[in-house]
Amino acid sequence: MVKFLKRQMEKAGCVVGDKFIKAIHCDQNISGGYCQGEGITVCSNEVSMQDEVNRVILHELIHAYDECRSANLDWCNCAHHACSEIRANRLSGDCHYKQELLRGYLKIRGHEQECIKRRAMKSVTSNPFCSEAAAKDAVEAVWDVCYNDTQPFDRAP
Repeated sequence: MVKFLKRQMEKAGCVVGDKFIKAIHCDQNISGGYCQGEGITVCSNEVSMQDEVNRVILHELIHAYDECRSANLDWCNCAHHACSEIRANRLSGDCHYKQELLRGYLKIRGHEQECIKRRAMKSVTSNPFCSEAAAKDAVEAVWDVCYNDTQPFDRAP
């Protein structure tokens, strides 16, 4: 999936060089991130299993892909940020049942959508340009369109 996403970005005209994905020691309690113009970082001190590394890279590659395909994605815009978070959480496998069980969430039905909303809210509220109320409004406003947008995949993996 990583190779597929990188190829799709390159087809869209975005360069994904050898240093686009980096492992670093992070001071914050996060697993990784995407930085516009710099690429993806994986926090080597926060993720210890290959499966976790793969999920972080996939999640961040969705953000990179979203930025690549959009001429005007603005990370300061709460709705733009929320849309990319919804897509990244859905398409990376962050909210598959197994992941939710490992986090201690035991809900049988509707866990995936709840997880996606919860994780999108957490990310958007950490954006200094988005209050909690603005993040909630943004997630709700873009939910249907962004949840159903599975590009570059034909369907959600």
